[in-house]
Amino acid sequence: MSEPETLMIEATGLTKRYRNFAAIEDVSFKIPRGQVVAFLGPNGAGKSTTMRILTGFIPPTSGGARIAGFDVVTQRIEAASKVGYLPENGPLYLDMTPRSLLTFFGQARGLTPEKLFERLEAVTQLCNIGDVFDKVIQKLSRGYRQRVGMAQALLHEPEVLILDEPTSGLDPNQIHDVRVMIRELAKSRTILLSTHILQEVEAVADRILFVHRGRIVFDGTLKDFDTRGESREAVFHALTGVAS
Repeated sequence: MSEPETLMIEATGLTKRYRNFAAIEDVSFKIPRGQVVAFLGPNGAGKSTTMRILTGFIPPTSGGARIAGFDVVTQRIEAASKVGYLPENGPLYLDMTPRSLLTFFGQARGLTPEKLFERLEAVTQLCNIGDVFDKVIQKLSRGYRQRVGMAQALLHEPEVLILDEPTSGLDPNQIHDVRVMIRELAKSRTILLSTHILQEVEAVADRILFVHRGRIVFDGTLKDFDTRGESREAVFHALTGVAS
């Protein structure tokens, strides 16, 4: 008998309302260990709201969520220790260097000096930021800033990575580098990444969660997605109610 899958991300009936507006409504899904899932959908569909709830940044109006078995509201600290989060246009302290920024975050997370030194070495190599490690972040390209953000998300060795539009605003070479990094990280982590770019899904994902107007309207593999229409663009349009 095979062992049951270990669920790393669970969302159950997640709803977030702002007065009369529902940013997301009754969003439910489960992601097992080792899976890379693309949260696909048009801009404003509710992807970022869902991710902010999963990472503990905002509470749901109703419903619940767990990261590695920990409730994101009632066990926020434990859940946060299991997840690394890279928000879209994530804030960085521009007057700091990658070294000082990562040292600050590592100390804030309670890493011992020995562990922090070890992790700084690891994320510097993994994210390829050694050449800019002591340069002021304000002077770095957008691609390098994204790498520094990724290094921050990985610093505490999280089992789950949540990435919000990780290639937004990057040039083609930078996009390729980030996708290669995600594929490498996927060998040892569970990853949920939001995107509205179909090529991103093909490049990195095992599974698609398609969200539209705050609700999940498709959950399946890329192969399942392809069988729904004559082209991926046509399926995207059909799921959002737009004529192709």
